[in-house]
Amino acid sequence: MSQTLKITVLPGDGIGPEVMEQAVRVLRVIEELEDVSFSLEYGRIGGTAIDEDGTPLPEDTLEKARRSDAVLLGSVGGPKWDTNPAHLRPETGLLGIRKELGLYANLRPAFMLDCMVPVSALKEEIVKGVDLMVIRELTGGLYFGEKKRYEDENGEVASDEMIYHEYEIERIVRRAFEVARLRSKKLTSVDKANVLESSRLWRKVVERIAPEYPDVELRHQLVDSCAMELIRWPKQFDTVVTENMFGDILSDEASMLTGSIGMLPSASLADGNFGLYEPVHGSAPDIAGMGVANPTATILSVGMMLKYSFGLERASEAIEKAVHEVLNSGVRTRDIAENKEEAVGTQEMADRIIEATRRAYVNA
Repeated sequence: MSQTLKITVLPGDGIGPEVMEQAVRVLRVIEELEDVSFSLEYGRIGGTAIDEDGTPLPEDTLEKARRSDAVLLGSVGGPKWDTNPAHLRPETGLLGIRKELGLYANLRPAFMLDCMVPVSALKEEIVKGVDLMVIRELTGGLYFGEKKRYEDENGEVASDEMIYHEYEIERIVRRAFEVARLRSKKLTSVDKANVLESSRLWRKVVERIAPEYPDVELRHQLVDSCAMELIRWPKQFDTVVTENMFGDILSDEASMLTGSIGMLPSASLADGNFGLYEPVHGSAPDIAGMGVANPTATILSVGMMLKYSFGLERASEAIEKAVHEVLNSGVRTRDIAENKEEAVGTQEMADRIIEATRRAYVNA
C-alpha cells in the first residue's frame, strides 16, 4: 500500500495560482514514479484571503496547515492591497503562518547554471559557478518585535524592537552547521556585532556551538561587508547563516546573482520534517493570467519539499536534473529569454520539465 502524504496548497495571489497548477502536475507525476500518494487540501492566504475572508490568514487555512505534512505556497501581495492597514496586508499573513507553524529556518539556494550566465547582470567570471545557500532565521528579530508610533516635542517618532533569545539563535545555527556538512563544509555567520547587542549575542552563541562541528570551517562576517562581497566575489560563499532582517536582504541579493529571481525556490522548516515551500519571486500581478509566468521556482520548491519533508531524494534530484536539462537545451520563459519572441509559456515550460523529470528518474 502506498504512503499517503498530506499537503496544504495555498495558491496565493497574482501568478501564484497558474504556476501552482503546474507544480501540482509535477506532484502527480511523482505519484506515478514513487510508491506514494499526495492528498491535497487547498486554502487561501494573502490578498485573496483578505478579499474573501477579511483577513490575510484565515483560521481555516491554519488548521489545514497544522494537520498536513507540508505546505506548498504561492506568492502573495500586489498593489491592490498596498494601502491597507498593517493587519490587512498580505505580508502579515506570511509572517503569521511562519510564526504559528514554528517555521524558524528559511533555506534559500542560489545557483548559476553555465547556460544562464548571459542572463546575469554581472560579469561571467564573477557569477559562473556560483552555488550557495542562505539560511535565514525566520521567526525572531526586528520583524516580530514591538512596534510603536508616537509624537514628542520634535514631531512623529517610530520605533521597532529587535529581540533575540539564545535558544532562537542556537536552533538556527545548529541547522546551518548541519546543512553546511551536507555541502562543502564552509559556514559564514553574518551579523553586526560591532554595533548591535543582539549580534554580539548571536556571535557568542555561534562560537559556543562551533566546536561541536569541527569538520565545518566557520568564519564571521559583518553584514555590510557580506553584502559587498556577494557582488565582488560570490564564489567565496557556500553556506551563509544570519538573522531575520539581514537574511531577508542578503537572500534577495544572492538570488539576483543568478539573473532572475523567478528561478529560485525556498524552504521554511520547523523542527522535525514539517516545512513550507515557496518560490522566492513575487506575485507579478502585471502578468497574471497571461500564461507567460515562469513556473520553475515553484516546481523546484516541490523538489525541496520532496527532499526535506518527505525524504524522497531520488524524486527531488530528478526534478533538479530535469530543470537543468530543460534550461541547458535553451528553453526559456519570457523573464529569462534573450529573444522574447522565442519564449515559451507557463504550461509548455512545465511540460518540458515533466518530460525531463520522467527521464531523469528512470536513469537515476
